[in-house]
Amino acid sequence: MIDGTDKRILRALQADGRITNQELARRCNLSPSACFDRVKRLRESGVITGHTVLLDPEKLDRALLIFIEVMLERTTSELVDEFVRRIRRIPEVLECHMVAGGFDYLIKARVKDVAAYRTFLGDVLCELPGVRETRTYTVLEEVKSTTHLPL
Repeated sequence: MIDGTDKRILRALQADGRITNQELARRCNLSPSACFDRVKRLRESGVITGHTVLLDPEKLDRALLIFIEVMLERTTSELVDEFVRRIRRIPEVLECHMVAGGFDYLIKARVKDVAAYRTFLGDVLCELPGVRETRTYTVLEEVKSTTHLPL
């Protein structure tokens, strides 16, 4: 069960994953040992799933953010399993979600530019098993992008 103190810890860790236990404890009005125990419990229970570093895509030649709707020819379990297995190995794909509605998958990807996207689309995405149709949405401006869950 997540209580108010756990939520304060999680908010602080989302804002700064490199915070020391001492500083985290101070911000959350806990002793360092109680704070350490709570964070350990949150990790062991799977609430905290890992730690990461956020990178600037433009400085790493990944400035173009695109969303792609993918429709498969059919959604048999074998075809879906193979599509999922292969999509997970594509480094340009940041997220891939099976969705309900007018298409099967929504992909979020980052590439260098439009030319790189054309290559990615033709040589990678459309070569995946069962891909019947795609629709691309190029992001003109990122209005909000966060990894923070509301707590």
